[in-house]
Amino acid sequence: MSQMSTAPQQPLSAAQYLEIERSSVDQKHEFYAGEMFAMAGASKTHVRIATTLTGMLYASLKGTPCEPMAADMRVLVDRTGLYTYPDIVVVCGEPEFEDDQFDTLLNPKLVVEVLSDSTAAYDRGKKFDHYRQVASLEEYVLVSQDEPHIESFVRQPGDRWLLGEARGIDASMALESLGVTLPLTEVYARIDFSA
Repeated sequence: MSQMSTAPQQPLSAAQYLEIERSSVDQKHEFYAGEMFAMAGASKTHVRIATTLTGMLYASLKGTPCEPMAADMRVLVDRTGLYTYPDIVVVCGEPEFEDDQFDTLLNPKLVVEVLSDSTAAYDRGKKFDHYRQVASLEEYVLVSQDEPHIESFVRQPGDRWLLGEARGIDASMALESLGVTLPLTEVYARIDFSA
């Protein structure tokens, strides 16, 4: 989340945020506790990784009740009030939306965030705190763009989260919630780490 709030002096309601956000054509914002936060643009590497992963998940989940959705799908963490845009979400079964605009998802099964220097601490910390409040969420995946490294946090009984990771270009990451395995050679196929 960007540190620059675009909120006026008075806190916004969620309805006011959605009205503003739905009319915004060139900027996305997260919303929390009455404030809107402008989201920074992504690097070429970030976009390549997210696009590749979306394609891999689409191919792997074709014919199943699960569907990946890219970065423009807003997610509401109903218990905390955070509206956010994960890099990728996967929903299985019937998607549930906040209202009849069908643009704010309530029931992701898996969330993927591609880490960047400006968001890594937030994605690992406070944002994960929020995501853990989503009852439908079974797996949270963090993807490095600086090295071939993927971490996965899988919900366990008692709301414990189990960390799994794959490191190195020859490794593979098993996404337990989907029964899908991601070879890192494919995830990072167009990434030059020497640059």
